[in-house]
Amino acid sequence: MSEERRRILVIHGPNLNLLGVREPGHYGQMTLPEIERELAAIAGSMGYEIVSFQSNHEGALVERIQAERERVRGVLINPAAYTHTSVAIRDALLAVGLPVVEVHLSNIHRREAFRRHSYVADIAVGQLTGLGPDSYFLGLVALINHIEGFRGLPRAS
Repeated sequence: MSEERRRILVIHGPNLNLLGVREPGHYGQMTLPEIERELAAIAGSMGYEIVSFQSNHEGALVERIQAERERVRGVLINPAAYTHTSVAIRDALLAVGLPVVEVHLSNIHRREAFRRHSYVADIAVGQLTGLGPDSYFLGLVALINHIEGFRGLPRAS
């Protein structure tokens, strides 16, 4: 496998650029650059690199998913508010045919009723929600394990 194909696309939806200051009770204190640094370190330890993209614009997210389809092995996505509204992002993820893991910092199932529906969940390998930044970190590990054909976490001997 070429080095170029040992990449994961990380998509951050609207308002995630304000992490650390936006509603810290729901989203925590960690900033987006801090999350991305940790994701890069985790990916690197597993022989991968991340390509991150954040936008507040649905079309920009769709275009980036499409543009990276030949350069990445999978997509880790926090669609944020688009989770509940965007058929376009869902269709882009389906069109590229890559494995997807959906993540959310807050537990969308313990919030307002409209946040409980995800247009991504049923097409994703899995969904991690409510674990703060660990949703991203565990989601990345799970996605890479899925790509590599691993099942489960390493067992202590």
